Formats: sequence, structure tokens, C-alpha cells
Amino acid sequence: MYRLELEHISKQYPAVKANDRLSLRVKPGEIHAVLGENGAGKSTLMKVIYGAVRPDEGTMRWNGQPVQVAHPAAARALGISMVYQHFSLFDTLTVAENVWLGLDRGTALADVTRRIGEVCAVYGLEVEPARPVHTLSVGERQRVEIIRALLTDPQLLILDEPTSVLTPQAVDKLFTTLRQLAGRGCSILYISHKLDEIRALCHHCTVMRGGRVTGEVDPTQETNASLSRLMIGEEPPQLNHEPRDAGSVVLAVRALDLPRQDPFGVDLQGLSLEVRAGEILGIAGISGNGQQELLAALSGEDPRAPSSAITLAGQPVGQDSPRRRRQAGLHFVPEERLGRGAVPTLTLAANTLLTRTETVSRQGWLGTAAVRSLAERIIQRFQVKAGGPQAPAKSLSGGNLQKFIVGREIDARPRCLVIAQPTWGVDVGAAALIRRELLALRDAGCAILVVSEELDELFEISDRLVVIARGRLSPALPVAEATVERIGAWMSGLWTAEVAGDAHAAA
Repeated sequence: MYRLELEHISKQYPAVKANDRLSLRVKPGEIHAVLGENGAGKSTLMKVIYGAVRPDEGTMRWNGQPVQVAHPAAARALGISMVYQHFSLFDTLTVAENVWLGLDRGTALADVTRRIGEVCAVYGLEVEPARPVHTLSVGERQRVEIIRALLTDPQLLILDEPTSVLTPQAVDKLFTTLRQLAGRGCSILYISHKLDEIRALCHHCTVMRGGRVTGEVDPTQETNASLSRLMIGEEPPQLNHEPRDAGSVVLAVRALDLPRQDPFGVDLQGLSLEVRAGEILGIAGISGNGQQELLAALSGEDPRAPSSAITLAGQPVGQDSPRRRRQAGLHFVPEERLGRGAVPTLTLAANTLLTRTETVSRQGWLGTAAVRSLAERIIQRFQVKAGGPQAPAKSLSGGNLQKFIVGREIDARPRCLVIAQPTWGVDVGAAALIRRELLALRDAGCAILVVSEELDELFEISDRLVVIARGRLSPALPVAEATVERIGAWMSGLWTAEVAGDAHAAA
């Protein structure tokens, strides 16, 4: 008997048919991958299972019995839990309070706090229960979602891009957790664009394209290339990352000390770095080690830095507003797509106005045709699947919205681009496109700073690497001299002893 059976599920939205008579079966204890390019309909299908979306047609059976899941609470009552790609957390509540909301009302908050600690200890998902969610990085918020799902003791666990901002060490721990759950009979639906993960973890794989199932395979018998062909119809193009001679320093940080603004934040201590014209500097690190604080200082969201501590083309900008920095040529892509990178309810055209004001006249008049044209150019250039410039940002899949936001800033031809998690939640084809555009921007002379928890990505596109740990920055390494093992050790803050040892040997 199957744990879950879906037959002929369809869901039509105004601009697209997200699911077109889809069928899916999942066995008890099976880790079942759902693979597809951005906009293939995967997330919609998962929301149907979880009761967050009502299908237009089709049937669902749970442990052999027909069911209609009217809302997420009904899904949880059946034993279905879901970890969304876009988090469903209340920023002003603590971790424990957010988890508490998804559990039985008879459970005391103190018991929830204790159980969170137990789950963290067992599965290596480090989170402080008393910490307000608004102080957490994206990676830490993802851990909260996973912990909340695990505490419900699910029969079916749905994971939508669960490792998109987790470090390799955290991914290994998560996989151990998932295998333990599957061994106890829990079924797992696993959505990911990381083909290596699917091949290493999953027992079965359903492939989707254009809202339909196009194939079912045993991922252990496939290669990355064959899975890519099933997903996007072709293998992703190879990146051409040729060494370049970097130019003059564009962005510089000098001995930046910045105390935390939040009790759970991280103090920045003596940070120094340089990004030159025509180079990509990658920053690696475990989530929550000062990335948020550094990005806020660079973007202008936190203007407390001494003016001279941050310079752009030699000019002090440490206390300039984000707008002044954009006018000077510094553009920024935050890690949070909805709410910071884009306003969910605004159209794509209107969202261009958040950072692109060339369509506004000096007198303040808005050129609506120019705004639409700009949005359409970004949509076409970055292959964004959307219902045109007037489509609301919230109507796009996560990966397509990411392409639009990244495209909006690259298309501005900045002097310096600071970008966080550039390919979070995008498929292999879209990731290749974004990385290719970043390299092209570098080749055009832009100085690019990339903050990412994807080590493979950083090794693929960076010219030099630094590591951030506990609010400090390591020395910079040319990528040719870096290894995953060395960077992984530095992510624990171990570069100090190594650098001291190198200096002693040189002496």
C-alpha cells in the first residue's frame, strides 16, 4: 500500500497551468525526489498535498483512503509536514514561539523549548530557542523550519529546497537525519535542483516539465548529465572562467569594527578586504557568522561604520545611504527575495523602481512605457518565466524571481556588485545562466563580491576567496591555492593558527 497517491491533479492560475493532470505515488519509508526546472509546478504540487492550495481537479489517497486536505492544519492532523522554500515564520516571535504555533495547543512553551534543544542535539541543527526570528540569517531560518517539521513526528515530510543555504557539513547531518526518518517508515518528498544530492539520497525520482510528469527514474542509476537532460532538455553549458588581470581597487573595507545591533547578532571585528575591477571575490562561511552584518554595512542599510572604513573607488561611503551608494555605482542583491529583493504584491515592472530610477524624470515623472520596457528586457535576457512585466512578484516561482532580481542589478551595469546567495533555489540551467552573467560582468570590469554558502559555486566563479567566521575575515586566497578541505577548516575559524604557522616557517 502506498503512503500517498495523487491522480490527475490539475491547478490553473491566470497566467499559467501549474499542474496538468499530474500523478504521483510515494511508498512508506521512501525518499522520493521531485525534479524539475524553475516554474515546472513542483512547489504548487507540494502545496496541494499540504492543503495550502486547492486543486481544480484530481484525487488524493492517504494510506489507501481517499482524503480531501482543505488546509495545512488538516494535513498536519494526517501526519504531513512541510518545509517551504520561502519560509513561513513570524519575524517578531522567537524560534520556540514559531515552532509552538505549529504544534498541539496543549503543549507548553517550556516543553517545546526543551524538545527543540533535544532535536538540535540529535540532528546537529544549531538554533537558539529564545532568539527572535528577525535576527536569524536565511540559513538559520531554514533550520527552524526543519526543526518545526521534525517535532510533529510526520509520516510524510515535504522538503522544498532544504539545503539551498546549508553548508556541506550541515547537509551531511541533514541527510543522516532523513535516512533515520525513512528507516522508521517516514516518507519524504524531496525537491532540490542539486543533482548530486538527489543521486546520493533519494530512492526514486519523478521528473516534471511544464506542469506535467515527463518521467520516473531510479536516481542512483543516473548521471548528473542524464538528470539534467530530463529536467531542462539539455545539459547546462560549461562556464568559461578564464584568469584575468584585476584592475584598481573599487570596493575596500579597512579595519571595520561594528558592534552588533541585536543581542543575538555578531560583532564585526577588524574586517578588511579589497575587491578590484574585473575580479570576483567570494566570501564563504557558515550561516550566522557575520554575513548579515557585513552585507548591511556594505549596502548602506547599517550606516554606523566610520565613513572612511568603506570606500568605493577611493571615496568614503561608510555612512552613505543605499541610494547614494547606488548612485556611485554600488548595487546590491540581498539573500531574501520576497520582502527585501522584491515587494510581493507589486508587478515586476514596479519592482524595477526599487533600484532602477533611470525611468523617472528629474521632475519626478514616471515613464510607464520605459518601466515596462526595462522589465521586459530583464525577463527576456534572464529567461524569466512570468506572465509579463505586469505579473506580481509573488506569482513567480522562487527561482524565476531570483533570476529577475539578479538580472535587475546586473542589467544596471554597476561599477561594483555585492550579491548574496546568487543561485539560491534555482535549477541547474538558471544557475549556469546567472553564473555566466556574473563572469561576463566581471570581464566587463565590474568588481563583484559574492557571499554564498555554496562552496562549489564559489570555487566555480571566484578569483579569490575569503572566509568569515565569528565576525572575522580570513586572509584572501587565490582560488587556485584553495581546497574544499582548507576552506572548510577555515569556516571553523582555524586560519589564525595556520597563518601564524606559515609566518613562522617563512621566518
